[in-house]
Amino acid sequence: MAEFGGWEMPIQYRGVLDEHRACREDAALFDVSHLGTVRVSGAGGFDVLQRAFTNDLHRIEPGRAQYTHLLDPDDAHVVDDIIVWWVADEDFLVMPNASNTRRLIDALDFDAPAIGERPAIADITETRAVLAVQGPAARRRLRTVSPEAAEVGRFRVARIEVSGVDCVVAGTGYTGEDGVEIQVPAAAAPDLFDALVGAGITPAGLGARDTLRLEAGLPLHGHELGPGVTPLQANLGWVVRFDKGRFRGSLALGAERERGVDRILRGIAIDGRQPAREGATVYAGDVRVGAVTSGNFSPVLGHAIALAFVTPGLDIGAAVELDVRGRRLSGRIVPLPFVGKRA
Repeated sequence: MAEFGGWEMPIQYRGVLDEHRACREDAALFDVSHLGTVRVSGAGGFDVLQRAFTNDLHRIEPGRAQYTHLLDPDDAHVVDDIIVWWVADEDFLVMPNASNTRRLIDALDFDAPAIGERPAIADITETRAVLAVQGPAARRRLRTVSPEAAEVGRFRVARIEVSGVDCVVAGTGYTGEDGVEIQVPAAAAPDLFDALVGAGITPAGLGARDTLRLEAGLPLHGHELGPGVTPLQANLGWVVRFDKGRFRGSLALGAERERGVDRILRGIAIDGRQPAREGATVYAGDVRVGAVTSGNFSPVLGHAIALAFVTPGLDIGAAVELDVRGRRLSGRIVPLPFVGKRA
């Protein structure tokens, strides 16, 4: 039985490669309770979130989810990347990285007076767990536990009874595969975890989660996002809606857009299996052009891959070299994701 008190995700259950392949080829189960959950409810909730975040909630509606960013108001760096679950008319579940939950609440509290109505803002992280079922067979296997949860579509959100317990289910995830995330009361999480494993879903840990998100080209806070990194530098301009009006950090980010970024996040395919880890220098010829933020071996591709901030002039297909403890590894700039969602 899984343990959900004092959450700490294991690196692996039976092996990173096996868990990675289970997610790419069948279905895997991740305990992602390390995410925070802030409930924003009541009048003014929409306006507070709209003013705080980069994306535009007018583009979705109740029963939908949206990926967005919270920026620093001074230099527009990404304080956190966040998923908003719009559960009902005046009921939102906002999911930051848990370490940033207090900063998120402070930002929402700061912006609330500007919109005239203060919604209820509550940290409910300790009251729930979040289980992610991911992979091409995720919905088929989940259907034996909860047919209703299995029908929640991509970036859809619904309140559903799962195994006799009221849950919120969203068609979101962090692996590049299809699937759902289930927010379940903490006390009921061990039984649900066991039921999902009993349905043939492979439990997977932090190691597989990282190799999966890297193959999918997804940023990780503290690596591709965080202090000094703006959405434009992270090649995530699509998550910013300048046309919606002023939001937290919009002036600083607008100024960067006008002058242009001095670095951009790119994917690098590396010849051979040896990975280039965070901090490895990227060269084009003898010129230093950037540094790796995340790197690992790709189980699907059979060679190493990396994300790196490089100078904007490097186009797709450009040859590069990566310095790993004095040894140069050959690579090339490639489009993201490295591995797309498979049927």
